[in-house]
Amino acid sequence: MAPHDHADHAHAPHDSSAARHLPGHIAAALARAGSGTDSAGQPWEGRDLGGEGNPLHNFDDDNGLADPGYEAAIADLAAGTGSEEAVHRALGTARVFIPVVASLAEDQIGEHGFVEDKEADMALVTITAPDGRTALPAFTSVARLQAWHPEARPVAVYAARAALSAVSDGAQLMVVDPGAEVTFVLRRPAVWALAQQREWIPSYKDESHLPLLRSLAAGEPAVVGITAAPGRGVASRAADGRVLPGGGPGPELRLEVTFRPGTAAADAQACAARIQAALGADRAFAEAVDSIELALASAPA
Repeated sequence: MAPHDHADHAHAPHDSSAARHLPGHIAAALARAGSGTDSAGQPWEGRDLGGEGNPLHNFDDDNGLADPGYEAAIADLAAGTGSEEAVHRALGTARVFIPVVASLAEDQIGEHGFVEDKEADMALVTITAPDGRTALPAFTSVARLQAWHPEARPVAVYAARAALSAVSDGAQLMVVDPGAEVTFVLRRPAVWALAQQREWIPSYKDESHLPLLRSLAAGEPAVVGITAAPGRGVASRAADGRVLPGGGPGPELRLEVTFRPGTAAADAQACAARIQAALGADRAFAEAVDSIELALASAPA
């Protein structure tokens, strides 16, 4: 399995503030930051803002370091004893930092002829994956965020809330710690599962798809069988060259279609096209699989 190095997009942030706005929960938190009153105009002074019931202050004592559970899951993955779903599970309870940057919303010409800021907004930073899709970066520590984008401001949120923001903002991927020693990409189904706070099974391990694959194989006389395996883009590469069996941006699922001996190449191609169309039309399969690669093989004579 050839690893896909996603370091190229890890260093290419772009500010998408022109087309998008911050999700409401982040905008509200930023608007109240540093203010002497809350959104209703009531003063903070003399009020107890602690306690588990106050969601805006879940991170009062945050030290800005990476979540130990996530670090352990990544270490296990690097050692070959962990899995992508274990990393996803660790993110389910982890706090991350989302980078936001100041963006000029309105300017004016001052009395000396210079452009002056009249209004400024805070905008999410996004990055572009190698296949052109939009991805939301999330950082496990303040230090990693600042090393990647010194001008960005860290906003602490639970990883599930960050995934929800990614989904609502049209980002299909979430990239954890871009530019760091280990960068882990959550592909679209994993992002959706995290946003919904439910377990995620990588498509190459999901046995619920087997009946569909068997049915498609049975419907094609020239096909002996269809097998599933991790795609070439599941693996990732750490900064030091180590290959990790997970965390890559895709292709996620490799399907090998084995044909009967003597099947003509044109017939095999037409059959593969029909199979691919059927997979795309199956809603459950399309939602559970981020991207696939088809490999055509011939059974031994």
